[in-house]
Formats: sequence, C-alpha cells, structure tokens
Amino acid sequence: MVEFLASNSLARILVLATLFALIVGVAMLLMGAISRRAVVKSDLRTLVEARGPSGTAGLRKRQDDAWSRLVDRIERAGLTLEDTKSDRLRDKLVAAGYDSPAAPRVYTLIRLVLVIALPTAYVGLSLLGGAELSFFKLYLFGSIAALVGLYAPALWLRAKADRRTEAIINGFPDSLDLMLVCVEAGLGLEAALDRVGREMASSHPLISKLLTTVTLQLRAGASRETALRKMAAAARVEEISSFATLLIQSDKLGTSIAQTLRVYSAEMRERRRMRAEEKAHRIPVLISIPLVTCMLPVMIGVLMLPAAIRVVRQLLPAMGGE
Repeated sequence: MVEFLASNSLARILVLATLFALIVGVAMLLMGAISRRAVVKSDLRTLVEARGPSGTAGLRKRQDDAWSRLVDRIERAGLTLEDTKSDRLRDKLVAAGYDSPAAPRVYTLIRLVLVIALPTAYVGLSLLGGAELSFFKLYLFGSIAALVGLYAPALWLRAKADRRTEAIINGFPDSLDLMLVCVEAGLGLEAALDRVGREMASSHPLISKLLTTVTLQLRAGASRETALRKMAAAARVEEISSFATLLIQSDKLGTSIAQTLRVYSAEMRERRRMRAEEKAHRIPVLISIPLVTCMLPVMIGVLMLPAAIRVVRQLLPAMGGE
C-alpha cells in the first residue's frame, strides 16, 4: 500500500484530500460545539440578568460559597489565611464590592498563590526556552516576579474600588430623580426605594443593590436610621453617606422628604458637572506631557541639526587650519 502511494501521484492526492476533509470536518464540529456552548452560556447569562438582583445575588452567593469551601479546606489542612490587618483589608474589599465573609481569606490565598506561581513560571519558561539561569538572574527576576504577585492584587483591588465609586457617583443623581418622582407621586420612602431599586437593576446595578438591601432591611424590621447607615457603610462613598445623613435628619425633624430630595439631587448634579469641568481643564496639562516628551526633542533636533552640520563642515576645519 505504501509503495502504491509512493508510485501513484493521484492516489497520494486523494489520500491527502481525504485527510484534509476529515480535519476540516472535525474542526467544524468542534467549532460548532463551542459556538453552541457559548450561545447557551449567553442565554443563561441573559436569563440571570432578566431576573434582576435576586438572580444575580443567587449566582454570586453560589460563587461565594465555592470560595468559602475552598479556603475552609485549605485552613483545615493547616495553612492560616487570616491577615494581620483584617479590618483594613475588609474595608478595602467592601469598597471594591466584595462583601463576602470569606473575601479577606480568598484575597490572601490569591496573593500567596501568585507569589509562588509567578517565579515558578519564570523558571519553567526559562528552562523550556533553553536559557541559562545564573544565580543573579534567578534571584533578580524571581524577586521581581514575587513582588509583582504580591502587589498586583492590591493595585487591581484599588482600581476596582475606584471604578465602583465612580459608577455609584455617576448614577446616583439619576436614582435621586426617580426617587423624587416616586415620592411626589404619593409613595412612601420605603416604597420609593424599592421601586427605584427595581427600575435601576439594568442601568445602575450597584445602586440597585444598595437600595434593594435597604428595602429588605426595612421590611425585616430594622429602623430607617439603621438601614440608611448600613447603606452608607456598604457604599463607602461620601455622597451616599451625606444622602443617608440628610434623610435621617429629615425624618427626625419632620421636614418634607420631596423637598430634601429635590435640593440634594440638584446639588449632586452640580457636583457631577464640576467634576466634568475639572477633568476638561486637566486635558491641556495632560497633553503637554507627551508633547514635551515626544515632540520637543524632535523639534530641537530639526532646528539645531543644520547649525551643527555647518559647524562641523566649516567652523571646525577653519579652527584646525589656524
């Protein structure tokens, strides 16, 4: 058979075409299965989002339970994941949106894994690439990889907290306007919070979660002051804290909640406009940095190069001749 294929070019072409067709068919089947799986995952994600905060909370609760079981198994094996500054770490995690009780231990576990995995990956890739590993290279690059694994989660956590704070601040004036409409339509504060929380589940999910949590606490029997202060503590945003304090004072003094919401909403929008103007005024300063770094050396070179060439060609030979 092998000799026949070696001597007959047509048979070789037919065999190669058959192999090519088989490979293409298998690849198409795999791509179809992967695409169907992606469609199913997208449909499931759409269903979860359509169910609102309850569906998203249920999915997140299952994920938190899985992480909790993982860290519990690791701690039962003898490795302690408690941080020495657990209170400050928990505050940072809550500010970033991770309010699970197991979040500090999971964070410590991730940092520990990265500190070990990144230097190990560097050594493995160097050995596979055939590079020679001296003690100095191993110490230097291994230390750099370990430092990256130690501090990268903290930087990522800070960036996530900043994005969460910005999202809450940008969406909170809209929720105040909706709340004002609900209150002026005759709804009470609890009903207004519930309605606004359900309406903003898609546009501003973070604010929707805060308002829904307040509503559930009020229905569970907590006082209005306690629920609002817990909302401010969970948000870790100055505007939310001021809003909670304002509602508490209005409730104690008996002033109109609608008037309070109208004044505070206007103030929040004015603050957002001032922040936008501040960012706009910073643009010329930020643009000057790449201009000075990239364009100024080129301009200096273009202006000075003809003079330098003339000095080299005429002035230096004349000085040498004297």
